[in-house]
Amino acid sequence: MEVFDLIRQQSEYMKSVIPLIASENVTSKFVRECYLSDFGHRYAMGDVEKRIYSGCNIIDRLEELAIKYTKELFGCEHANVKPISGTIANLAVYRALTECGDKILALPVKCGGHFSFHDSANVRCLRTVEMPFDPSEFNIDLDNAKKKIIEERPKLVILGASVFLFSHPVKELVEVAHEVGARVMYDGSHVLGLIAGKEFQDPIKEGADVVTASTHKTFPGPQRAVIMCKEELAEMIDYGVMPCVVSNHHIHSLAGYAMACIEMLEFGRDYARQIVRNAKALAEELYNLGYNVLCPHLEFTKSHQVVVDVGNGCEVVGKLEKANILTNPCLLPWDDDKASGIRIGVQEVTRLGMKEDEMREIARFIDMALKDKKPIKDIKNEIKEFKSNFLTVKYTFEEHPAY
Repeated sequence: MEVFDLIRQQSEYMKSVIPLIASENVTSKFVRECYLSDFGHRYAMGDVEKRIYSGCNIIDRLEELAIKYTKELFGCEHANVKPISGTIANLAVYRALTECGDKILALPVKCGGHFSFHDSANVRCLRTVEMPFDPSEFNIDLDNAKKKIIEERPKLVILGASVFLFSHPVKELVEVAHEVGARVMYDGSHVLGLIAGKEFQDPIKEGADVVTASTHKTFPGPQRAVIMCKEELAEMIDYGVMPCVVSNHHIHSLAGYAMACIEMLEFGRDYARQIVRNAKALAEELYNLGYNVLCPHLEFTKSHQVVVDVGNGCEVVGKLEKANILTNPCLLPWDDDKASGIRIGVQEVTRLGMKEDEMREIARFIDMALKDKKPIKDIKNEIKEFKSNFLTVKYTFEEHPAY
């Protein structure tokens, strides 16, 4: 049948490419088995022990387990595991903590901000004020951000990013935000796995009121999301999630999230540590090959991402795709409409067992493709042979084929 043919084609394709999309990862067989369970047939509207439908006793235990593991991993006071995407999680927070017409302070897209800080905020009729940004440091301009908070008095200050190289000044901005009665939300979607593995800042310990995150980037779980918050906000956040933006919350992927939490409790530190090492190694090699990798004075990155100014991101991404290297274009602070950058993520190749030596090899493949050092066909063949040694999921309880 055509659908199954396409599934097979996708699996074969992934065996021959280098996946460097910063917002993707590959799950373990244990997570995948959850997708195929009977949970995928069921509804569980409402809260634990307060469901609208009957027959949810076992689902209640599952949700309690997912909440327990979330609290254990991240040290949060309250966790809501119902959101089915990062954008939905952000919308729930807007519903809970703001009213129509309120101001929010967030990074613009060309400085790494996610579209949900802007376009999705319009659903709530919010006015987004741009967070000051320092392009040379690729980070929030702390002094000007403090001034902006005092001047604008937003209802919500949003930290975290989609293009995210370095920790944000959470503690410093929380202090100022609270002075003017604002709450602080940290979107940790990209770095959730690094936070779990203790290789990035801990926004909860640094005082963020709410942390939202999708669970399928550096955190190697299913495509859904989580919200963590202070206990005083729990009731508002829970209502903002269900019934406001979530009905049934896809119980099969909730089981997958719980399973991914178990894996991260066991293997998260080693996994996160290797991700950051790999990102630095790839960035350094690309820099040595002559590419304009951002922030060499800061060792390029402290996350899973590497950002390169290539002049025309879309053109470069297209050229790399022809060679079976997958990445994506991104706007940079100095851009108008055309994306001049590419964003590279190493979390998936790390989960396949690649380390620093392989990152240098990937840099060589990128260089060959962009400088036409070999015919595309030859580069694709070399990549396929290279990838054939990395088709197994690591950092899990039992290694197994990735595709």
